[in-house]
Amino acid sequence: MSKRIKFFLGHLLISLLIALFATYLIFGAWYPQPLDKALGVSFIFLMMIAIDVIVGPLLGLLVYKEGKKTLKMDLGVIIAVQVLAFGYGMYNLMQGRPVWLVQNGHVFELVRHSDLVVQDNGHPDYNNHTTWAGPKAVAIDYGKTYKEKGDWLMKDMADVPAAFRPSRYTLLQQAKLDLQENQQSLDKLFQFNAPVAVEQVKAKYPQADAWLPLRGGDMDMVVLMNKEKAEVIKIVDLRPWS
Repeated sequence: MSKRIKFFLGHLLISLLIALFATYLIFGAWYPQPLDKALGVSFIFLMMIAIDVIVGPLLGLLVYKEGKKTLKMDLGVIIAVQVLAFGYGMYNLMQGRPVWLVQNGHVFELVRHSDLVVQDNGHPDYNNHTTWAGPKAVAIDYGKTYKEKGDWLMKDMADVPAAFRPSRYTLLQQAKLDLQENQQSLDKLFQFNAPVAVEQVKAKYPQADAWLPLRGGDMDMVVLMNKEKAEVIKIVDLRPWS
């Protein structure tokens, strides 16, 4: 076997191993299903894989000629471009990963890491929270008095939305009454989805008896809830409206 083929196979193998690790990290940790679909990460991922696994090794195969004076430099440039393109894609996917599932009235909002505006006076449990394995469910603190609620409403309209500010977060259980008031019956999902799909979800998650819409991505989905406990059961790939 020639050195050219050996280099190509070695380059391809390393690229494949890196791609497999990236696949696990992206779809197994950062964007657990169905959030990969909700946030539309497949295109960026496929572009990364095309450059890392296909274009990089093929370019190396094309330029590899034994005895070529600029061989090391040519291969170095190809690998450098490959690494930079892969790193850029991974960085953007890391920054765009969903970190919070924020209940805001009648909907949940999916908040990415890049959306957050950290406030100095926010609760450290929320400001310093960084998730690498899917979003954590919280609710928005609207205030206790009518004045506080009015002040926050005006600020939200004029400034950054409350869902993007960890200083406004509170435990989901603190919003139990609001959740129970806004939750919808599972039967309503039949209006917007194929009956078979809804029945499959109901059978798979029997503890779910209510839901709220999920927005904030390329595709709106459904957050299944347990009404009595006011807890999130699962995000599912169903439509919350037509």
